[in-house]
Amino acid sequence: MDHHAQGSFDVNLTPQPADHPGLGRLTIAKQYHGDLEATAEGQMLTAMTAVDGSAGYVAIERVSGTLGGRQGTFVLQHSGLMDRGAQRLTVTVVPDSATDELAGLRGDLSIRIAEEGHFYTFDYDLPATA
Repeated sequence: MDHHAQGSFDVNLTPQPADHPGLGRLTIAKQYHGDLEATAEGQMLTAMTAVDGSAGYVAIERVSGTLGGRQGTFVLQHSGLMDRGAQRLTVTVVPDSATDELAGLRGDLSIRIAEEGHFYTFDYDLPATA
């Protein structure tokens, strides 16, 4: 990827009614700061297991704001697993989901959670502007 963005984000997860034990559903509201200045809204589905440290989640969030000085929207798809404490997370731009000045955006976002907050690193490609 040709471009690199980083910063922090604030997230608010709101539980929603779920139909089955061990399955959860939440709405997502985020505010990105730093190289990506944006808001995001989305949905998350979770699955908890009887084994401590094993779970999964998927999520879709629509991001609206400015990235690298260019404005538009795009969609991120999350896929996360915990296998007895070992974590794997993939967050990828949904192909052809970007609009306006971000049209053609491709990329992968990584998340780091620490005591001081939530942080992202976003490696991405954008077509040259005309």
